[in-house]
Amino acid sequence: MTRVLIVDDAAFMRMMVKDILQKNGFEVVGEGCNGIQAVELYKQEKPDVVTMDITMPEMDGIEAVKQIKAFDPSAKIVMCSAMGQQSMVMDAIKAGAKDFIVKPFQADRVLEAINKVVG
Repeated sequence: MTRVLIVDDAAFMRMMVKDILQKNGFEVVGEGCNGIQAVELYKQEKPDVVTMDITMPEMDGIEAVKQIKAFDPSAKIVMCSAMGQQSMVMDAIKAGAKDFIVKPFQADRVLEAINKVVG
């Protein structure tokens, strides 16, 4: 079973992603609300894939991607972005993210992105 870490500062967004994933046979191993938690949870849980919001307090998703990739170069991270964050998405991809999904989330797109990066 694919183990997923969900990181977003909005609880309802985490709930939405968690719901989509659990209904489709994924195991959610942790939830974080900022980049600092993302890095800590990644080190603890070593998930197969991370869904990472870009704009978060304390540490944003791009910085979190850099730190996770420094810890584990093979980390698989899918960015979650709002409309109009294309330049930030490009920064995230440069930092090592594998794909991105745009809010509001569509279940099939979330699953497609995660299945693609997990391989």
